[in-house]
Amino acid sequence: MSSTEEPEIVRVSQKGQATIPKPLREKFGIDTPGEVFIYEEEGWIVVEAVPTLDELGGIHTTDERETGVVLDRVRELKRQERDREEKRANRLRPDGAENR
Repeated sequence: MSSTEEPEIVRVSQKGQATIPKPLREKFGIDTPGEVFIYEEEGWIVVEAVPTLDELGGIHTTDERETGVVLDRVRELKRQERDREEKRANRLRPDGAENR
């Protein structure tokens, strides 16, 4: 399929992994390897490109949003991901290995 507006069937692996089709990754600037936001909104699963810190540098705020809110949110999500990875790595280490 060449159009990114037509639905495309994507397989979901046993681990719950799905591949975002290349035309969509290119259209929305999703790098590989890379990161995306994924969340539920009004009964739909939403996948959204995570802006780089450089891309966020020029964001102008509106009356509804304080300066730095988006950047703070991205940093918080990245921190949470690092924490999850660290906990997972600690669980996989043999006893006492984390102190070396």
